[in-house]
Amino acid sequence: MEFSQNLKDNITYLHKKLNVQTNFDVVYRVVHIGGREACLYFIDGFTKDDSLLKILQVFSTIKPEDMPEDAHGFSKQYVPYGEIGLLANDQDMTVQLLSGVSCLFIDGYDKCITIDCRTYPSRGVSEPEKDKVMRGSRDGFVETLIFNTALIRRRIRDPRLTMEITSAGESSHTDIAICYMENRVDKQLLDKIKKRIQNLKVDALTMNQESLAECLFPYKWFNPFPKFKFSERPDTAAASILEGNIIILVDNSPSAMILPSSVFDIIEEADDYYFPPITGTYLRLSRMTISLLSLLLTPTWLLFMQNTELIPDWLAFIRLSDPLNVPLIWQLLILEFAIDGLRLAAVNTPNMLTTPLSVIAGIVLGEYAVKSGWFNSETMLYMAFVTIANYSQASFELGYAMKFMRIIILILTAILNIWGFVIGVILSACAIIFNRTIAGKSYIYPLIPFSLSELKKRFLRGRLPHTEK
Repeated sequence: MEFSQNLKDNITYLHKKLNVQTNFDVVYRVVHIGGREACLYFIDGFTKDDSLLKILQVFSTIKPEDMPEDAHGFSKQYVPYGEIGLLANDQDMTVQLLSGVSCLFIDGYDKCITIDCRTYPSRGVSEPEKDKVMRGSRDGFVETLIFNTALIRRRIRDPRLTMEITSAGESSHTDIAICYMENRVDKQLLDKIKKRIQNLKVDALTMNQESLAECLFPYKWFNPFPKFKFSERPDTAAASILEGNIIILVDNSPSAMILPSSVFDIIEEADDYYFPPITGTYLRLSRMTISLLSLLLTPTWLLFMQNTELIPDWLAFIRLSDPLNVPLIWQLLILEFAIDGLRLAAVNTPNMLTTPLSVIAGIVLGEYAVKSGWFNSETMLYMAFVTIANYSQASFELGYAMKFMRIIILILTAILNIWGFVIGVILSACAIIFNRTIAGKSYIYPLIPFSLSELKKRFLRGRLPHTEK
């Protein structure tokens, strides 16, 4: 509906549409500006009271003979605030109002004057719990979109840094910011992402970035390896932008989605670059090695236990030292699920009970579990290593992908013995090799297609990429 010059008609229509009588937080105030009646709408809790008060004080000084002929002239002459807009229909106005923008209607003007003096409840930009570093910045993204874009702007003071705003969700109208360097981004990928976001047919992004990720890449859901890299660190997001990647920020989400992302991008962490090259290389290679061990350690041990004649003399100590009461495959699978149960319990445990829970878990899954006969000490040892190894890299998605592949290899090894182990390893390799990034490129580039120079950069941490022009 187009707005009318008659203020009473606009008020009657908007009161009904916004259900003002029922929604206590939709506030309206009827005031007089320059001898004309006006109505101001805003959402309680989304408005800076001081800014709004100063604006109303200016309005009270306007004389009838000084009133401009249209809303455009009024907004330029009498609204002492930088972010001003004019809207002609109720649909756009409703979205803006419910986003926190104050909306002013004046009798005789057929447009709504939007005044952006909003503020959102937010927490401090403290270091994220998951993406911690031993050295470097201690700030992190929060749930407020404008704060997140400011954290990136603070690090890249270049006019070619572009941040486009759009929205998705017929009910939620969730704000989405697309950030990139205009002179470095892949234009085809950028256009592809923009079109996918514009063509989204979704009611609401209820789970923020995960909802958007599943809408952007709806194919091959059965492959557990992540298609996107998520980071709660603004320094990581800024570095990715400077490398030509695209960053997507979603309102209400404290993390950035980095596109495109290969498996090597997901394994990388900020600590690799906050230390000298030799230390960064060691950290990177250690993380890759530990991730590989977390995938193959328990299946390889199970294979040796099923074929003890394959154990060389120098590895004789890996044999079971105690009688076997429960088949090894069941011990390993039970522990896989038990550890996930403890992790879920830790997430939902109040802070004051975290220490008692850890003590109880240590007792239950420690010496008593071995003495009861359910588990062998060797099984506990290798599963403990695998559990710790899962925390060696920051990506939850990659950790669970490795876990799923590990379970598949374990089951196939238990059923088909050596051939099962081989088939499981091949399936895991195929899940990585035949995966594709959102750009449609190889998931394991620069291995396929092979590029020696790029491969060295992935495994060896050289000079920082932005210290040389």
